[in-house]
Amino acid sequence: MNQIAPVSFASDPYFSDIISEMETIAPRPVDELRAQGVDAGASRRQFLKLAGGAGAGLVLAFSAALPRGAEAAGEAVFNAYVRIAPSGAIILFNKAPEVGQGIKTSFPMILAEHLDADWADVVIEQAPINPAVYGRQSAGGSRSTPTGWEAHRRAGAVARAMLVSAAAKDWGVPESELTTEKSTVLHAKSGKRAKYGDLAVKAAALPVPDDKTIPLKARKDYKLLGTRVTGVDAPKIVTGQPLYGIDQKQPGMVYATYTKCPATGGKVARANLDEIKKMPGVKDAFVIEGNGRVSEVMPGVAIIATSTWAAFKAKRALNVTWDESGASKDSWTGFMRDAKVIAAKAPAAMLKQSGDVEAAFTGGKTLEAFYGYPYLSHAPLEPQNCTALWHGDSIEFWAPSQAPDRALDQLAALAGVDKSKVLIHQVRAGGGFGRRLSNDYMCEVAVIAKKVGVPVKLQWTREDDFAHDFYRPGGFHQMKGAVDSKGRLAAWSDHFITVSADGKEPNASANMETDAFPASTLGNVRIGQTFLASQTPTGPWRAPRTNAIAWVIQSFLHELSSAAGRDHLEFLLEAMGEPRWLKPKDEGALNTGRAAAVIKLAAEKAGWGKPMPKGRALGLAFFFSHSGHFAEVADVSVDANKRVTVHKVTVAGDIGPVINMSGAETQVQGAVIDGLSTMLGLEVTMENGRVQQANFDSYPILRMKNAPDVEAHFIQSDFPPTGLGEPALPPLAPAVCNAIFTATGHRIRQLPLMRENFTV
Repeated sequence: MNQIAPVSFASDPYFSDIISEMETIAPRPVDELRAQGVDAGASRRQFLKLAGGAGAGLVLAFSAALPRGAEAAGEAVFNAYVRIAPSGAIILFNKAPEVGQGIKTSFPMILAEHLDADWADVVIEQAPINPAVYGRQSAGGSRSTPTGWEAHRRAGAVARAMLVSAAAKDWGVPESELTTEKSTVLHAKSGKRAKYGDLAVKAAALPVPDDKTIPLKARKDYKLLGTRVTGVDAPKIVTGQPLYGIDQKQPGMVYATYTKCPATGGKVARANLDEIKKMPGVKDAFVIEGNGRVSEVMPGVAIIATSTWAAFKAKRALNVTWDESGASKDSWTGFMRDAKVIAAKAPAAMLKQSGDVEAAFTGGKTLEAFYGYPYLSHAPLEPQNCTALWHGDSIEFWAPSQAPDRALDQLAALAGVDKSKVLIHQVRAGGGFGRRLSNDYMCEVAVIAKKVGVPVKLQWTREDDFAHDFYRPGGFHQMKGAVDSKGRLAAWSDHFITVSADGKEPNASANMETDAFPASTLGNVRIGQTFLASQTPTGPWRAPRTNAIAWVIQSFLHELSSAAGRDHLEFLLEAMGEPRWLKPKDEGALNTGRAAAVIKLAAEKAGWGKPMPKGRALGLAFFFSHSGHFAEVADVSVDANKRVTVHKVTVAGDIGPVINMSGAETQVQGAVIDGLSTMLGLEVTMENGRVQQANFDSYPILRMKNAPDVEAHFIQSDFPPTGLGEPALPPLAPAVCNAIFTATGHRIRQLPLMRENFTV
């Protein structure tokens, strides 16, 4: 029996944010904040302001430590997010990890909008990792914007109110007569004006108002939000300046690699350590037993060297004999074979049953289909890495993590120190897509750093990244559906075949939502589940669960509408029903009115129904995920040699007010290209527990010449904003596959497309 401790994001309370995370972080007492590393040198008045006193409300409940050096520089500190220098520079803190999703730009934009700051005055700094006072400091599940929206609005508005109050006291006028714009307080009657930098010290000394008494801007009054703002790191990125984890350098630093068994769960039996230690540049090589947790430290061999090159060269010469008695024996070909056998049987468990499915099948036209999709790698451009320094009684990290706050407890336990002795510096990550929600590379370097005693940078190779990912799980669906005599959707059945390590719960991100449309709007629904035994680590991959299940659902819906001879646009809108919230008073739930609006908009902008040449067609799909309503229309042609060309993808989305239009468009374009790349040729297969893809030569990412034109449209509603990193991806694959069927009559039921002999 395999004794590996499997990673489980689904059961981890922290990662429930992938489904729903709107947690409230209460103000913390002063002593607790000091224990978490808040600057003990701050004055008590300033300290209490930052920690959140009585009546401080939401904003200051999300406050952080007094920035070190702020008082010495004469900077006025208003709260965790805002401080203003005498020069007029407005320093705004971004609390969340930046992994390419643009949060380092959009969070400060929210602050600046409600502060009425001139964007030209803004300087952005990365906040310290301190969840005791910042709350959630992670990037996953498209939750950064919805969980940070209110706090950032109020932080900016409260700072603005304090500046206005300071000006009113100076000028002896009512606050109601003052206005603000572009980092300036103005009094129209007298013509007086004062820059924020001139008012900041006096303003910061005033009592902090109750944020609930401070009015917030309406969307119609936004001047910065919704405009196009270039990413704040863009100049450094295009000029090659050091920003990422892989760029980190510390005085006296050494370089490390870590080699683990190719099959998850294997242990080191023996290794040629003496030979490795003699190689040029190698300082040490040793075995780490690990703690048996895939998400922390699995057994392996660490090599310490004077350079990355020397470490990599020694890694290639490393010869390890692995004890695989408890290792994974997973086989993808075995999974596919077993799934087809299981599909012919009844599900092992029922997840949802409503109405009378069998009666609807008997009275309608039925259709059955078997769908399958593979495991996937995250494959971020920057392989996993982390730099750490052991100080004797504390440990310091420079980490490109998506969830550095979650790492605090893990790292403290591994280093044998109190959590207050763990310091994490956030650095930009070269892509994450869910991979960096796990902090295994941080845990590994923590163990190495404690042994080495000097700054050490652990650098994974590309091959390490492919071999030791937390993969998007593969899965299978035996579908059956019915349409009635009028061609309306009448019944829906899904036998979901997925992977589980313990036979009790699905592996991380290997579960499905039972209320995904159309199951949420249809009366006759049956969803069952059967497990395949698997030890291959899995985890969140861009748009967890829905990235694959949307393809199955929306493709099978198209099968049913085609079988009924219906226009798919009409069929979808009819199945959506009357405009309503499916969960009343839950703005994070599907709203059929918002869904219908984006479906209609995408169809209109793409020219749905227009004549198309032979071998070319439009495909439509909709999906609701991560609180975002998105519809996409793909314009696709297929030639006689089954070569697929995706000419254009028209996207319509409703995510509430758009924060940064430039960032939003970029996210949509990236989601479409990522989704297209994935469906065309990407898969991870494993045999005897070993992943067979080792680099991009066997994992063919989409090339620029094959990228389609992407046109993004947004319905800017007054609902609270949602995230955008995930929800634009799921509709892409079904939109393309539906277009392929319309153009050729060939139905795609197995991904990637190369499995069915299509090429690009």
